[in-house]
Amino acid sequence: MKKLLLLAAVAIATTSTLNAQEKKDYPKPEAMRPGMSEYWTPQPEIVTPGDARTCAAPSDAIVLFDGKDLSAWTNDKGEAAGWKVKNGVVTVDKSKGDIITRQKFGSFQLHIEWCVPKDIEGSSQARGNSGVFLQDKYEVQILDCFGNETYVNGMTGSVYKQTPPLVNAMRRPGEWNVYDIIYTAPIFKEDGTYLYRPYVTVIQNGVLLQNHTEIQGTTEYIGFPRVEKHGDGPIRLQSHGDPSKPISFRNIWIRPL
Repeated sequence: MKKLLLLAAVAIATTSTLNAQEKKDYPKPEAMRPGMSEYWTPQPEIVTPGDARTCAAPSDAIVLFDGKDLSAWTNDKGEAAGWKVKNGVVTVDKSKGDIITRQKFGSFQLHIEWCVPKDIEGSSQARGNSGVFLQDKYEVQILDCFGNETYVNGMTGSVYKQTPPLVNAMRRPGEWNVYDIIYTAPIFKEDGTYLYRPYVTVIQNGVLLQNHTEIQGTTEYIGFPRVEKHGDGPIRLQSHGDPSKPISFRNIWIRPL
């Protein structure tokens, strides 16, 4: 009986202690104020936007072609680029081959405007064919796809032979097309495989064609993409061997990221 009374007393004491703890008044969290989730530094760099009317580049861009000369470019041999510059426009010279930038880049934002001749002839891939190679490895296709069908992973705005564009946003021949390309360079493991693959976003004439698209590997005309370890690389503009009249470029600038 004494044992039962003792246990009962302990239980009552424990309950009283717990009740006392439950009633203890602890400080409440401070009320949230707007400023508690705001920070002011570091302030982003001020960049003056470009002006499409005058083909002016943003203030922090590297101008690759301003309509005057191709001093920022060479041919594959490191010699002066041989394409024709006239009236602020450079036109592909198919007898001279591709041109590449003297400077090499990692991740970037690239702006480039291109025009297919108004009297262009040909069909499928033989109609205003060219391309923009990112880091000299991965091609964003340039082609006249205004009323001109071809294999979809080779049409305008495709990651060539890999990913078709979301839509066809071509302007008719004789009108200028605008590419804005945002590219994220790959990171490689020590064994030469991808740790992170390259990615590209392509906007043509204000319309999204590639939305942070994963690039599988190098651009191959025959066969499938390969993984090839590399560092920074130049931008390449293609002088395609198709028989149609050559296309032209203007207002080319890049912002390293």
